[in-house]
Amino acid sequence: MNEYWHARQWKQTIPLCVIDAYSHTALRQESGDLNPLQKAKRHCFISTATKGTFGSSQPPAFGFLFDIDGVLVRGSQVVPAAREAFRRLSDAGGRLRVPVVFLTNAGNCLRAAKARELSQALGLQVSPEQVILSHSPLRLFGQFHPKCMLVAGQGPVEENARNLGFKHVVTIEALRKAYPLLDMVDQSRRPKELPPPTTGFPTIEGVVLFGEPVRWETSLQLIIDVLLSNGNPGADPEGIPYPHLPVLACNMDLLWMAEAKMPRFGHGTFLLCLENIYKKVTGRELKYEALIGKPSTVTYHYAEYLIKEQAEKHGWKAPIRRLYAIGDNPMSDVYGANLYNNYLKSAQQNQVEAGVKRIPQAANPQTEDRFAVESCESILVCTGVYRHNAGVARKLEECNTETVFHGHRDFCFDPSLVEASYVVQDVNEAVQLAFEKENWS
Repeated sequence: MNEYWHARQWKQTIPLCVIDAYSHTALRQESGDLNPLQKAKRHCFISTATKGTFGSSQPPAFGFLFDIDGVLVRGSQVVPAAREAFRRLSDAGGRLRVPVVFLTNAGNCLRAAKARELSQALGLQVSPEQVILSHSPLRLFGQFHPKCMLVAGQGPVEENARNLGFKHVVTIEALRKAYPLLDMVDQSRRPKELPPPTTGFPTIEGVVLFGEPVRWETSLQLIIDVLLSNGNPGADPEGIPYPHLPVLACNMDLLWMAEAKMPRFGHGTFLLCLENIYKKVTGRELKYEALIGKPSTVTYHYAEYLIKEQAEKHGWKAPIRRLYAIGDNPMSDVYGANLYNNYLKSAQQNQVEAGVKRIPQAANPQTEDRFAVESCESILVCTGVYRHNAGVARKLEECNTETVFHGHRDFCFDPSLVEASYVVQDVNEAVQLAFEKENWS
């Protein structure tokens, strides 16, 4: 495994132990070494101020990362505060005045389709380039693109895989049809007669998990079969291969918020089932080549790249210095934003220790771009997974109500990482708070 992963799209070299696209063991060790008492304290904030009269003649030096489910919509219903928030963000012509990226762990649709949904919900034009789905950063994992990959999830998984650069994909349904004796839970789908042996089916070289499937029992069975057979589920087993085939997983959310009063199972729940079945059968841990989507740092770095690209496209000359990540889930939105904020602070500290100073006239463009963003503040809203008594401000120690760790197995629980920089009632108050901090209107 290389010490560094080069992302050509960002024109920079990113340390793997920081980005965690591959090295989750390093992430566990680093998180375990952090002392919450030594970290900068954050505070809860329930915004009650009205819209101010601040100046905004200068180009923005900040951008927004918006979660979608539980922040802007709940299922098919728009959160009432969302349209007001985007009226605040837009000019008289309906154009955004600051760079915005929609950062969601959803992945069962195309970026263009999600952009159209957001455009209709928010009443303004959203482009696909502003949308990051849980699997979007997989376009950077070119070493897997030529391989024959089993793809699991729902919606247009095959089209999504090909749009991301994967050349040879096999769906769960195609695998089930090729080997009909593998899927036996649903008796109505069992073959009535013994099928002829399957010939000519390609050897599977890896697995991509896009999101929760519809028939969990089928996907769980066939994925385990592929891992235990080293990609040849129709062959006679010859022991359990380990390490197993590469597994790339998107979206680690255990729960998500729709129209129901209580959260619904997310892809993180499916991954939990898969991990435990594999360990029960083999006695060994299921390992991931990559975990993508919030709270993975690689996803936030990709979001930063798109924010800068958007600012450049609009001709905003001021460098983007601050990001505001607005979400409803402490275990993905807040954890991810705080983890990325720690990365930014660590990068700045390393830069200072190396004696590198930011001098715009003489700085290397790549170095300047790499360290331009200085912070990523987390703002937690109360319209989705997280709830509290509206309008009641609380002490810092009362902000973190998570007594059970809902995060993924490979992300160690650090209480400070699920403490939001601010807690507000809804997305409109979140935007208003950021504007107040930036002296904007």
